[in-house]
Amino acid sequence: MAHFPDSPLFSSVLRLIRMEGDITDLEVEGEVPAQLNGAFYRVHPDPQFAPKFADDQFFNGDGMISMFRFHNGRVDFKQRYAQTDKWKLERNAGKALFGAYRNPLTDDETVKGQIRGTANTNVLVHAGKLFAMKEDSPCLLLDPNSLETEGYTDFGGDLDIPTFTAHPKLDPDSGNFCGFGYSIAGPLTREARYFEIDPQGKVVRQADFQVPYYTMLHDFAITADYAVFNVSPYTSDWSVLERNMPHFVYQRELPFYLGVMRRDGDGSDMRWFKQEPSVCGCHVMNAFQDGTSIHLDLPVSKVTSLPFFPELDHPWNPEDSTTWLSRVTVDMASNSDEITSIAQIGDAPGEFPRIDDRMAGKPYRHGWQITYDFAKTYNGPPGPFAGVLSTITHYDLATGKETSWWAGPDSAFQEPCFIPRAPDAAEGDGWLVALIDNHITNYSDLCLFEALNLAKGPVARIKLPLRLRQGLHGNWVDGARLAA
Repeated sequence: MAHFPDSPLFSSVLRLIRMEGDITDLEVEGEVPAQLNGAFYRVHPDPQFAPKFADDQFFNGDGMISMFRFHNGRVDFKQRYAQTDKWKLERNAGKALFGAYRNPLTDDETVKGQIRGTANTNVLVHAGKLFAMKEDSPCLLLDPNSLETEGYTDFGGDLDIPTFTAHPKLDPDSGNFCGFGYSIAGPLTREARYFEIDPQGKVVRQADFQVPYYTMLHDFAITADYAVFNVSPYTSDWSVLERNMPHFVYQRELPFYLGVMRRDGDGSDMRWFKQEPSVCGCHVMNAFQDGTSIHLDLPVSKVTSLPFFPELDHPWNPEDSTTWLSRVTVDMASNSDEITSIAQIGDAPGEFPRIDDRMAGKPYRHGWQITYDFAKTYNGPPGPFAGVLSTITHYDLATGKETSWWAGPDSAFQEPCFIPRAPDAAEGDGWLVALIDNHITNYSDLCLFEALNLAKGPVARIKLPLRLRQGLHGNWVDGARLAA
């Protein structure tokens, strides 16, 4: 009999789902544009068995992948577990065998040395497969139509590293999947590798580098010529894991770094630009080149924005932890290793930034993210961030104008995703798709917005008969690529 912890991380707004299934032709309020043909995939952590530790991290759960298939004005739903090695071993045992988040010291002796990844952070279709990704383990492949798991891959032996990116970028010109693995020499190590995988699934570029200190190298960006890595002062060592503390701790005395290296090089040209006193930036909106300058746009806070990776010597400060969309600039022609500037470019604070992915690495105009409106009422039960994830905002970086829509006092957003109206449509011409969770009725609606007119509200609400668990990231794929 399953007994999950009586904890905010496993109940209320973070209650578990643990349901695999299919629903054909979901109920729609409004109208789904008939020309929309493709699928929106997203993933959430959903442990199949009660964890070994009651205070374990929310995002240590097994990856549960949701697929919303759009065709002919209707939407079908499919949900399956990512059947990782961990998932299979625990399914056979009928209980949790792997321990705390990214702490192999806490695993059952019977699974020591096994891949402990959960494939629960991001999902994206590339080279005819659905990549299910977690940054501490290899890439898991699934069939993009059936969601059947095929297994971990090293891409024919060409990518011989134990970790993989959870935040890839697709180069809009080459079609290459651009990513990286960190801690490739083992847990807590500084070694990392940048790589690119072409549209046929062949690894075509690799370059090794070292980060300035062991860190949560969670996201990054590309430009036409460069890979750009943001390093915030999250770090760890074996003494932290031996005490079974949260895997990462925040140390504000460490600098914030921006690493820039050529995508077509071997990593030896990597330059690390630093900022002191430090700041914190986790998820990236976009980057681009401007002469010899590199600009990286991302939400930035003064100190850690993640309360589950705390500072040991400072109490949680919500004001200093609020993230503001900012532009970090470095000059590749400079002889200095200092960051040129970090300038706020957005008025509405928020997180989970997204762009029209056809503009990845290019000068761009439009961005979106979930934003925090602290003045708005929230009626739902308490839970991590639940009360402030209620607004979605469009940033027009050319005019500085910001347009928002509030989901109401009972609801919260999950990460949005942009869908172009057509492959050759202008930047931003299309739709924004995002789950809205109602924490009072306990239902989720997948909502479709006109991307450049959020104030209009959803043009369609695709209604689920349950509330999905808070997810992390997801992506859209055109139907032509699914058919192929």
